[in-house]
Amino acid sequence: MSDTATTTETVEQGMNKVSVYTLTVLTIIYALNFMDRQLVVILQEAIKADLGLMDWQLGMLSGIAFALFYTILGIPIARMADTGNRRNIISMAVATWSLMTAVCGLANNFWQMFLARVGVGVGEAGCSPPAHSMISDLFATEQRATALSVYNCGVYIGIVIGFIAGGYLNEVVGWRMAFIYVGLPGVLVALIMRFTVREPIRVMAEAAQPSHSMGEVFRYLWEKRSFRHLALAGGLHAFVGYGVGNWAPSFFVRLHEVSIAEISLWLAPIAAFAGAVGALAGGWLADKGAERDQRWNVWLPGIAILISVPFSMGVYLLDSFQAAVLTSILPVMLGATYLGPTIAITHSLVEPRMRAVASAVLFLILNLIGMGMGPWITGIISDLLQPSLGIQSLRWALIIMILANVWCAVHYFIAARYLREDLRQ
Repeated sequence: MSDTATTTETVEQGMNKVSVYTLTVLTIIYALNFMDRQLVVILQEAIKADLGLMDWQLGMLSGIAFALFYTILGIPIARMADTGNRRNIISMAVATWSLMTAVCGLANNFWQMFLARVGVGVGEAGCSPPAHSMISDLFATEQRATALSVYNCGVYIGIVIGFIAGGYLNEVVGWRMAFIYVGLPGVLVALIMRFTVREPIRVMAEAAQPSHSMGEVFRYLWEKRSFRHLALAGGLHAFVGYGVGNWAPSFFVRLHEVSIAEISLWLAPIAAFAGAVGALAGGWLADKGAERDQRWNVWLPGIAILISVPFSMGVYLLDSFQAAVLTSILPVMLGATYLGPTIAITHSLVEPRMRAVASAVLFLILNLIGMGMGPWITGIISDLLQPSLGIQSLRWALIIMILANVWCAVHYFIAARYLREDLRQ
C-alpha cells in the first residue's frame, strides 16, 4: 500500500492507531526541536564567559539569529506542505537542524555561533507547519485543540531534556561537546520519521479544493479582524515567554549564585510538569468550552495570561531562591495554555488546504515578535540598565518585559468580539 493511496474503509479502521503513532512521533520531534533551542539558553553563561559576549549578543543568539530564517522560510515550506509530502519535509528538516546544532559546538566567536544558529533555524522552519497540517487531517475538529496541545507538550519535554542534558554535559564535557552530543541523535529520529510514519490522506473535501498561494492565505487571514488581534496577542505572549524564559537561567545564576547544573535541575521539572499540564489543560478546556461557544478558544488564554502577571513578577522580586523557583510553577502553567487554542482557532478560520500556510503565517508573527525580539530586547534593556543598577539590571529588565502580557490579554479579548462573525464568513 502506498503512503497516500488507501481506501476510506482502511483509513477508518486504522485511523486510531495511525493517528496516535503519528502524533507520538511528531511530539518527539517537537521535543527535539525545543531541546536543541534550549541548549543556548541553559549554556549561555558558559558561552558568554568563553567567547566574551555582551547580553545583547546572547539575546541575538537565542533570538533573531534563529528566528529570522526560521520564520521567513516557514512560509514557503508551509506552501510545499499544503501540496506535497509533509512527512518527507519534516524528516529532512530534523536532520538539518540536528547537524547544525552539533556545528554550534565548533564556533570560536560570536559570528560563527550566529551563523550556526541561523542554520538551526533554517532546519527547524520545516517542522511545525507541516506537523500542524498532518494533525488537523488525523483528528476531527472537536479533538483538534487537544491533539495540538499534546503535540505542543513537546515544547516542555524538550525544555526539560535540554536543561538537564545541557547542565550536566556542561559540567562533564563542556558546552561545546554538549551541542554535539545533543545534536547528532536527531539524525536517527529523522530516519524513523521518514521510514515508519505514513503521510496522512487529505480528506475528500480538502482534496477537492484548489491549493492557495501564500499571498491568498495572507489576504484571507488579514481580512479576519479576529485573526489580527489573535496573532498580535500570541506574538506578545511569545515576546514575554521567550524574553523572560530565555533569561531565567542567567537570572538565577547571576543573582542567586547557583551553578548552571543546579538551576537546570530546578527549572527542568517545573517546565516539564507545569508546562505540560498547562498546555494539555488549555487544549482540553478550550475544546470543552468551544462546544458551547467558540470564543472560549480566545477567552481562556486571555484570562490565564492576565492572572499569571503578578505571579510572574513575584518570581523575579523574591529574595529567596527556593521561593522564587516554586512561585514560577503557576505562571509557567498558565502561560502554556495559549498555543493549542490559538492554533486550533486559526485553522477553523481558514479552508483545509490553507492550514499549513496559516500555521506558518501565525508562527511568522509569533516568532518574529516573540522569539526574534523578546530575548534580544531583554538583553538590550539589561545592558542599558547595567551602568546604574549593576547586577540587578537583569532583574528589572525581566520585570519590564512581563508587563507586556497585560497588553497581550487585551488583544485576546478584542479577538473574541469579532470571532463569531469571522467564523460564519
